Amino acid sequence: MSSSLVSPHGGSLVNRLVDEGQAQTLRSEAQSLPKIELSAKQACDLEMIAIGAFSPLTGFVKEADFRGICTDMRLADGTLWPIPATLAIEDDVKATLTVGGRAALHHSDGTLLAVIDVEEIYAHDRDIELPGVFRTSDPSHPGVAQVLAEGDWLVGGTVHVITVVPEHEPGEQFTEYRLTPAETRAEFAARGWSSVAAFQTRNPIHRAHEYLCKCAQEICDGLLIHPLVGETKEGDIPADVRMQCYETIIDHYFVADRTCLSVMPAAMRYAGPREAILHALVRQNYGASHFIVGRDHAGVGDYYGTYDAQEIFDTLKAGDIEVVPLKFEHAAWSHKAQGMVSAKTFPKLEGDQVFLSGTKVRALLAEGQRPPAEFSRPEVADVLIEWATATATAAS
Repeated sequence: MSSSLVSPHGGSLVNRLVDEGQAQTLRSEAQSLPKIELSAKQACDLEMIAIGAFSPLTGFVKEADFRGICTDMRLADGTLWPIPATLAIEDDVKATLTVGGRAALHHSDGTLLAVIDVEEIYAHDRDIELPGVFRTSDPSHPGVAQVLAEGDWLVGGTVHVITVVPEHEPGEQFTEYRLTPAETRAEFAARGWSSVAAFQTRNPIHRAHEYLCKCAQEICDGLLIHPLVGETKEGDIPADVRMQCYETIIDHYFVADRTCLSVMPAAMRYAGPREAILHALVRQNYGASHFIVGRDHAGVGDYYGTYDAQEIFDTLKAGDIEVVPLKFEHAAWSHKAQGMVSAKTFPKLEGDQVFLSGTKVRALLAEGQRPPAEFSRPEVADVLIEWATATATAAS
């Protein structure tokens, strides 16, 4: 069976990972270069650039691209790109850099990750970044707070990446599932898939998520469950726990031959509509032809309208993006229908549908109780109960 996958954004996959010979040369050179220690977000962005997930970006953005992204959601050449990948630095680091020179990029654990060509150093203009990207400058917004805490200068330039795997960082790297865009494309081709629906998640999959995934599976050759395992906000369920949940639900409730699990090592911005566009473009690079966009995708608090992340796709120009957004209404279990429904498929009846707040779910888990089976699969609930009770015990 042959397959023809969607093209990468910009036409071809970027690969900024150097070979071992080049890596040795860069390691030697880096010993005499100025050093930049990357934040968690910057390290995530570096990996996404290196493996081609952020194609067509080849490095941290320069000023013309930064301004074009923030004001018009486009690179300087007109290519659609919604959120800038920036390398922010403080005054003391800026003083060590020379435009036209190079700098060594290190992980916070000390690992040398890459060398950057310092092509530009320019002022970090938050006055265009915050309202442009986040639609707010409120420091209570986690993405805004992150930008406000960054340095006042931005370094733009091409990166030459030695490794994206820190040597000493604690925690799970998810090596088995950390597939690059080239690798997911190869996997889809090997399975004979031409159309692939991608599901973005930073939470365990509950029954409503499962319903969206299976609707997508009905119209596509395969499904890519693609959880984000980069930096998230405080309070989110840890990535290793979420991965156990994904493995569990796939084992019990999905067809293995039609389902692929991989991780996306990106950092969350919680930028709502713009981040929905970014997530779709990234999945196009991974080989997905369709992208599931639910209500309040990548949102936080009340900063965005319920369906803003869907409606923004209607503002794009023809040819901007090849991925087809699958726009879903909120879904829930209906007692009367005896199944999952949405506002499009079943009338809303008083007291009929099962809705649980995140606070209520967390309280049940902490007490060792499964949420209703209409809300969460029991096998997934058990994974979360084990985590919640262990967390509560450790805190007491």
